[in-house]
Amino acid sequence: MNLPEIVSRDEWLTARRALLAEEKEFTKQRDALNTRRRELPMVRLDKPYTFTGAAGPVSLLDLFDGRLQLLVYHFMFQPEWDAGCPSCTWLVDDIGTQNSLHEANTTFAMVSRAPYEKLAAYREARGWEYPWYSSGDTDFNYDFHVTLDESRVPFEYNYRSKAEWDVQPDNEFTQGPQPFDLHGLSCFLRDGEQIYHTYSTYGRGPDAMTFTVTALDLTALGRQQPWEKPAGRIPAPPAPEEPCH
Repeated sequence: MNLPEIVSRDEWLTARRALLAEEKEFTKQRDALNTRRRELPMVRLDKPYTFTGAAGPVSLLDLFDGRLQLLVYHFMFQPEWDAGCPSCTWLVDDIGTQNSLHEANTTFAMVSRAPYEKLAAYREARGWEYPWYSSGDTDFNYDFHVTLDESRVPFEYNYRSKAEWDVQPDNEFTQGPQPFDLHGLSCFLRDGEQIYHTYSTYGRGPDAMTFTVTALDLTALGRQQPWEKPAGRIPAPPAPEEPCH
């Protein structure tokens, strides 16, 4: 284990003040980036998508639950699996209450390809209350590039093609037999009944928004495992032995 250097309090203050200046600059850059993100153009969605939830078949508009914005976490849970991706599970365990999101007129929901019965059982075992829907064999996962299957859509993940991924180091999570799922987070806005796609992030994007990652980034030991490596394509994991509350 590599621990920080031991110094006097005065030396630590000098180093901390230097880092503070960098943190303030980063804050300004982050605020500017957030502004540019909000200013991104959006894409009108006219294709109908049908999901399966607790109440049966529902549309993408139904997932908003009457609110203006919708955050969809593309949870890796392939139809043949008996349990969800461990990395996705860790992320959702870390989310907490949705009260503040709801106050901001925003709904959070999860979508996976696995049958709803599997999702409902896993959700209950984890003690989650977040809405979770099955996209089944619809185009939804393929259109948002979290199910990769070149027989249905051109390969694209995190805005890179298959050829671009093939020359990247540590690209094993984009290799292997298709179809397979990866994770991501997509944002939608509605104007009446018209829905628009405003943003999607993949790779480490969703992970970086959790409280645990943010908190551990402030510590001397950092994120440690499993958070220092991006979630890849995970084989079917074992079902949890007991609920997580």
